[in-house]
Amino acid sequence: MKIGEVDLGPRPVMLAPMEDVTDSSFRLICKEMGADLTYTEFISSEALIRNIAATTRKLHIRPQERPTAIQIYGREPEAMAEAAKIAEEAKPDFIDINFGCPVKKVAGKGAGAGLLRDVPKMLEITRAVVSAVKLPVTVKTRLGWDCNSKIIVELAEQLQDCGIAALTVHGRTRSQMYTGEADWEMIGQVKANPRLKIPLIGNGDIATGEQLRRAFDVYGVDGVMVGRASIGAPWIFRDLKRALIGDEAGPELTRSDKFQCLRRQILESIERIDEYRGILHIRRHLAVSPLFKGLHSFRDTRVALLRADTQESLLSLIDSIEADPEFRVSTPQP
Repeated sequence: MKIGEVDLGPRPVMLAPMEDVTDSSFRLICKEMGADLTYTEFISSEALIRNIAATTRKLHIRPQERPTAIQIYGREPEAMAEAAKIAEEAKPDFIDINFGCPVKKVAGKGAGAGLLRDVPKMLEITRAVVSAVKLPVTVKTRLGWDCNSKIIVELAEQLQDCGIAALTVHGRTRSQMYTGEADWEMIGQVKANPRLKIPLIGNGDIATGEQLRRAFDVYGVDGVMVGRASIGAPWIFRDLKRALIGDEAGPELTRSDKFQCLRRQILESIERIDEYRGILHIRRHLAVSPLFKGLHSFRDTRVALLRADTQESLLSLIDSIEADPEFRVSTPQP
C-alpha cells in the first residue's frame, strides 16, 4: 500500500490518532513494536494558528517514528488551510484531516464528525487543505451522522474527487460514539466500489489476529488502523503482525518484556512533562492495560495504580505486581 510516494508495504497496520494518547513517546514505542504508520494527537486548527504552546508541541516528530502523519481538525476552510501549511513545516509524511471525532466539544461545534451533517463544507475544507500543501492529504471519518444517514459509500467518492491520497473509515456513526460493534460490512462496501481508486484503511474493534485477517481477507481493505486496543498495550502491534507474517515480525514478547515496556512509558511520560503531570497522563494506559487483568485483586490493584502519585511509589507497585502474579493490594483492617 502506498500513500503518495511512501510505501507502507503489504497489509500495513497503523496506530490511530488519539487525543492524550499518541504523543511522541507512545508513537515511537508502537513503531518499534511493528506499527507501519503513526499519527499525532489531533490538533485544533484554530489553536495552531494562534500559536498556542500546548498545541504546537504536538507537531514534534522524531525521525525514528516515521512515517508519521499530523492530524488537524476544524470547521472553517481558511483556518484549516492555514493550519495545514503550519503543520507541513513540521515535515510530517502526510497531513490527515479529522472528520471523525464524535465528542461533543468537537462535533457539537461543527468540526470532526460534526461535518458529516454538512458535507458541502466538509468537501470545501478538504479541497482547501489539498490545495494549501504539497504533502499528500488523507482523511479519517465515520459511516455517517446516525443510522439514518450512512453516507460513506458516496462520500468516499466525493472525498477522492477532492484530491485526497487515502481514506480511513471508522465503522461507526457519530451517534454510536464508541458503543456497539463496528460495521465492517459497510467498510467492505466502500472498498468494493469500483470507482474508489485510493487506498482504504479500515478502523474499529481490531484487537486480535483473527479480526485483523478478516479485515484484509473478507473486507478487502488496504490497511488497518488500531486505536483503543493499543492503549496500555503498545505490544499489540507485535502480536498482530505476528498473526499476519509470523516470526518475521520479531520474537514473541514475554510478560516481563511487557512490564518493561510499561515502565518505559511511565518514565518517558515523566521526562517529557514532569512527575505529577506525567503520571496523570499515563494513568489512562494503566487503567486499561491487559497486564493487570486476571489478578485476584484486580479492582483494588487498579485503584492503587491510579492513586500512586510519585514515580517511586508507582514503579514499586508495578515491581510487586510483576514479581507476584498472585499479588494482592494490602488493605487496612476495619
